Amino acid sequence: MPLPELILRPAVEADLPFLLDLRRRTMEPHLRQDGVPFDEAAHMRRIRYHWEDARIVLIDQAPTGLFKVRHDEAGWYVIQIQVDPARQGQGLGARLLRGVLARADEGGEATRLYVLKGNPARRLYERLGFAIQEETDIEFLMRRPPRGGTAA
Repeated sequence: MPLPELILRPAVEADLPFLLDLRRRTMEPHLRQDGVPFDEAAHMRRIRYHWEDARIVLIDQAPTGLFKVRHDEAGWYVIQIQVDPARQGQGLGARLLRGVLARADEGGEATRLYVLKGNPARRLYERLGFAIQEETDIEFLMRRPPRGGTAA
């Protein structure tokens, strides 16, 4: 079976109801497990964090996820990645991340992200070469050094 085409488009205000629902379904179990307080206002702050970098993941023209990534002086920063629970486990997150990792490798740059300690996505990140660099009470900072490529 061929992989579905992933299309990324900039998030717009009309996406906020979808993004709030997606965040509730993808993040509340992990926030609850890790003892992180949350409410609608907290969700909306996180949704709007680096809003300019927010991309809606579309499959068959249907919103399926959120992907936020930016390039800065330290390399590539994966701010948020959320995939509809009905689509998790199908390799979509890995596909999104591999695109960023390829760009990072080409530029000889590292990629970093934060993950809640109880989030099973950590296993995906480790499979893709990320390793824990720092730790807080609730999350890990993970970093993946570049592979091959040439330094910028």
